Amino acid sequence: MDESVLIVGSLAYDTVTSPAGSVENELGGSATYGGLAAAFHSRISNGGSVGIVGVVGDDFLLEDRELLKNTGLDLSGLEVVQGETFRWTGSYHGSMGEAETHETHLNVFEHFEPKVPENWKSPTITFCANLHPFIQKNVLDQSPPSRLSMLDSMNLWIQIAKDELLSVMKKVDLVIINDGEVRMLADDDNLIRATHFVREKIGSTYLVVKKGEHGVLALHPDGVISIPAFPTSKIVDPTGCGDTFAGTLASYLAKGAGPIQKHELRQALEAATVTASFTLESFGTESLLDLTEEKFNQRLDEFYTIIHN
Repeated sequence: MDESVLIVGSLAYDTVTSPAGSVENELGGSATYGGLAAAFHSRISNGGSVGIVGVVGDDFLLEDRELLKNTGLDLSGLEVVQGETFRWTGSYHGSMGEAETHETHLNVFEHFEPKVPENWKSPTITFCANLHPFIQKNVLDQSPPSRLSMLDSMNLWIQIAKDELLSVMKKVDLVIINDGEVRMLADDDNLIRATHFVREKIGSTYLVVKKGEHGVLALHPDGVISIPAFPTSKIVDPTGCGDTFAGTLASYLAKGAGPIQKHELRQALEAATVTASFTLESFGTESLLDLTEEKFNQRLDEFYTIIHN
C-alpha cells in the first residue's frame, strides 16, 4: 500500500476541565487524534490512505463514526462490541503541561485484541499509539510495515510493564516518548544523557523525545535534532497534542522510501509541531477538524521564519 499509514490506538469519550472551561463526553482517544492528523496531511498532499484499528462500544455515536469516515479515514479495522466506549475524565491547571486524571473507565477497551484487516497487513507505516506493550507487539506481528514502525508510550507502562515495554521498543524503528518518561527509563535527570542511554538500550534507529512547551529533541544516526515548540498563548485543552504530533509524523514519513534521512525527519518534526499547536487551541478535536491547508501552511511559514532566522 503506497504511502499508507496504519494507526492502532484508543477511541474514547473525554470529559475535560481547564481554565478555559469544560466539555463532557467529547470525542477523543489516541487513534482519533492521530488518525485525524494523518488523514489531514494525507488529503492536502494527495497522499495514501490512513486506517485506524480500535474498538468502541455500542454507545459510540453514529455521527462520530461518520465524522471520522468523512475525513477519509478507513474504518475497516474499527470493531464495535457490546458495552460502553472507553471514557476518561481529567483536568488541567497552572502551566497545563500535564493532565490530572480523575477517572478512567476502560470499558470495552479493557479486553481489546486488535484485528488488523487483510488490506492493512503491509502498510508503509505502522504506528502503535499509547497501548499496553503486549498489544503493541501483537499489532506489529500482524502488520509489519514496508518502511517504518513507530510506537508511543506513557509512564504507566514504565511503572507496571517495563520489561514488556523495553522488549517491544526493541522491535520498532522509531520510538516517541516524553522527557519525563525518558528520564524515568534511564533513571537519570539529565535529559541528553538519558536520551542517549535509552536509544542505546533499545537499539532504535530514531528516538523522538517530546518536551511539551519546550519543543522536541530527536536522535538520528546522523546527529541530534532540536526544535522549539510553536509559540502560542492560546492554550485551551492540550489533550491529544502528542497523538496529533505522532499522526502527522507518520503521515510525513510515509511519503518517502528507504532509511529516513535527517533532513526528512526534521521536516516531519516541524510539521508535527505546528499541527499539534492547533489541537491545543480548542477543546477536543475541533481545531483539528477545522484545520485547512491555508491555515497550516501560514503557520508553518511563520514557524520557519522563527526557527531559521
